[in-house]
Amino acid sequence: MEEIQSQSDNYRSSSSSASSPASRVPSSNFFYLRKPGSLRQPISFEDSPEWDDTDIDVRVEEGVDSITVATTPASPSLSKLNSGSLPSPRLPEGAVIPRKIAGASVAWKDLTITIKGKRKYSDKVIKSSTGYALPGTMTVIMGPAKSGKSTLLRAIAGRLNSSSRMYGEVFVNGAKSQMPYGSYGYVERETTLIGSLTVREFLYYAALLQLPGFFCQKKSVVEDAIHAMSLGDHANKLIGGHCYMKGLPSGERRLVSIARELVMRPRILFIDEPLYHLDSVSALLMMVTLKRLASTGYTLILTIYQSSTEVFGLFDRICLLSNGNTLFFGETLACLQHFSNAGFPCPIMQSPSDHFLRAINTDFDRIIAMCKNWQDDNGDFSSVNMDTAVAIRTLEATYKSSADAAAVETMILKLTEKEGPVLKSKGKASNATRIAVLTWRSLLVVSREWKYYWLHLILYMLLTLCIGTVFSGLGHSLSSVVTRVAAIFVFVSFCSLLSIARVPALMKEIKIYSCEESNQHSSTVVFLLAQLLSSIPFLFLISISSSLVFYFLVGLEDQFSLLMYFVLNFFMTLLLNEGIMLVVATLWQDVFGSVLTLLCIHVVMMLSAGYFRIRNALPGPVWMYPMSYITFHTYSIQGLLENEYLGTSFAVGQVRTISGFQALQSAYNISQDSNSKWKNLFVLFLMAIGYRIFVFILLCFFVGRKISLRKCFKCNRDTTDHTS
Repeated sequence: MEEIQSQSDNYRSSSSSASSPASRVPSSNFFYLRKPGSLRQPISFEDSPEWDDTDIDVRVEEGVDSITVATTPASPSLSKLNSGSLPSPRLPEGAVIPRKIAGASVAWKDLTITIKGKRKYSDKVIKSSTGYALPGTMTVIMGPAKSGKSTLLRAIAGRLNSSSRMYGEVFVNGAKSQMPYGSYGYVERETTLIGSLTVREFLYYAALLQLPGFFCQKKSVVEDAIHAMSLGDHANKLIGGHCYMKGLPSGERRLVSIARELVMRPRILFIDEPLYHLDSVSALLMMVTLKRLASTGYTLILTIYQSSTEVFGLFDRICLLSNGNTLFFGETLACLQHFSNAGFPCPIMQSPSDHFLRAINTDFDRIIAMCKNWQDDNGDFSSVNMDTAVAIRTLEATYKSSADAAAVETMILKLTEKEGPVLKSKGKASNATRIAVLTWRSLLVVSREWKYYWLHLILYMLLTLCIGTVFSGLGHSLSSVVTRVAAIFVFVSFCSLLSIARVPALMKEIKIYSCEESNQHSSTVVFLLAQLLSSIPFLFLISISSSLVFYFLVGLEDQFSLLMYFVLNFFMTLLLNEGIMLVVATLWQDVFGSVLTLLCIHVVMMLSAGYFRIRNALPGPVWMYPMSYITFHTYSIQGLLENEYLGTSFAVGQVRTISGFQALQSAYNISQDSNSKWKNLFVLFLMAIGYRIFVFILLCFFVGRKISLRKCFKCNRDTTDHTS
C-alpha cells in the first residue's frame, strides 16, 4: 500500500504541475462534455466537481412497442456539465420522450471468462465483470488492446467461441434467458460487404434473408434502416464502386454493416469497434449517428479502444477494462471523478480517453524506458512517470470500495428483482426463400463482377483459341491419334488450371457466408445449394464457348451428339474442379495458401492422369493406387477419347483396318464398352457431389464449434441456477 500511495502522490504532483495556474490556458480553451439533462455550460477536467447521477425511470407499457423515459431534474453540480460542441435541444423538467423501439435492459453479474489452454481452462480473460445497459442509452466498453473488450461483448451477447467458458449471469429484462433470433443485432469488427451491390440492394437482400413475409413489406424496413444510419445520399451508390467511381468511404461502409442488422429491428445492438479504421471526423459522425439511434429506444453496447473528447462526451456509461479487470463502471463523467479520487486527475488539454488509456495501458512502460534518457535531459515526458501496474491496482481497489460500485450492484438488483417482457423471436425466412434470394443475388453479382467472371470468360476463350490453333489441321489419319490425345490432355489440364483464378471470388463468397451465418441469416445447406445453382449458368457458359472453339479448330468428329457429350463432360469437369477449390479455400481461408495448394494438387493429378505414362504402367503404390483413381483428369480425358474414337476404324495398308480402341492402346488406356464414356461422366458427377459434401462437413465443423458453445453457455447458466 505504501508503494501504491507513493506512486499516486507522484502522479498527482505531476498532474498538478501540468494544470498549475502558471501553465493554465485561458478559460475559453476548456474541454466540453455532455451529460444527459444538463445545461450547456463549460467545465474543465481539472475542476473535478462533485456530481450526482440523474435518475432515469424506464417504463415499458404492456402490449405497446414503445418505451418512455422520464428524466428528473439534474443536480446543480451536474447542471454545469455539457457538450458545448454538439447542439441539442434543452429538455423541460419531467419531459416524456416517446420511443419508436422498445429496447431491453441488459445486466451482467460476476462474469468470468476463461480460455482453454493445452489441457484445461486456465487463462482468465475477464475477471468478475459487473455492469448493465438500459434502453435509450449507449454503454461503451473501453480499454487498451487485449484487455478483453470484445470477449466481454461476445459473452454478453452469447456468442463466445468453443475455446472459451463463461461463469456468471446475464439478465435480459430481468430474466436469465438467451436472446432469441431477431431480438438483438451483432456487428463484428470486420464485416464483409458485397461491393458490386448498391447500399439499397444490399440491405434489401439482407431483409429478404432475415425477415419472413412478402417482399413488398420489406422495402419500408430497408428505407427506415437507411434513414436511421443517414445513408440517404449513398443509397444508390455501389458499395465497392467500379472502374469510373470510387466505392463508399470506410465510415459509410461501417454504417452499412450496422444498417444490415437494423432491418430486423432488434431491441439490443452490439457493435464491436464501430470506430475501427475511421478518422476523427468519420468517428464523430459515426457516434453522433449511433447516439441518435440510441435516442429512439435501442439498447446500444459498444467496444471502443480510444476516442476524441467530442466522442467521449456522447457516451452514457463506460466500462473500463485492463487485463480483464473492471477498473470502473458507471456514468461517463463519474469516471473522471473516479480517477481523481484514485490520485490520477486528468490534466488540462488532454482527452479523457487518452488519459484513461495512458494510466492503464502497460505498453506505456516500454515507452518510459525508451524515453528515460531523453526525459532526463528535457524534463518530464508529459505525465508518463508512473508505474502502470501500480496505477491499475490503485484504480481497481478504489473502484471496489467506491460508491459507484455499490450503485451498480443496487441497479442490478432493481433490474433483476422482477422479470420484464420476454423477448420473442420475430420469425425468419424459410430455407427455400433464402436459397432463391442467395441464388438471385449471386447471379446479379456475377453479371457485375467483370474482374472475377467476365474477364475469366475472356481468358478461357483466349486459352482455348491458342490450344486450338496449335493443334489445328490434324486430320483423321492413324498418325494423328497421339497428337489428338495430347490436344485433349492439354485442353482439360490447362483449362482446369485456369479455373484457379476464381479462388478470390470463392473466398469472398465464403467470407460473406461466414458473416451471415454467424448472425443466423443463412445456413450451410442454403449457402451450398445457392452457390451451386448460381455457378451452373456461368460454368455452362464457359464450357459451351470453350468447347465450341476447341472442337472445331482441332477438327474432332463432326456429330452433334458427340459435341454435346464433349460440352457436358467439360462442364462436369469444371463443376468438380470448383468443388475442389471450395474444399481448399474452406481449409485455408487464405488466397495465397489456397492457390499454392491447388497448383500442387493439379500438378500431381496431371502426373497420374495416364498421359505422361500409360495408366497400367504407373507404379502400383501411390501413383496407380490411389492417385490415378481419385484424379478427375483420368475420367474426363478417358471419356472424351472414348467419345471420339469408339466406333471408328483406321485403314492399315490396302486390306487391314484397326478399331479406334486398338489405335489408342499405345497412347492412352480406354475401355471397349460403348457405355464406358457415360460411366466416366457419372463418376465425374459423383465426385462433384462428393467434394461439396466434404465442404458441407468442413463448414459444419467450424460452425458446429460455435453452436456447441451456445449449448455449453446455456448449460453453464443452468448449473449456476442449480447451485444457487
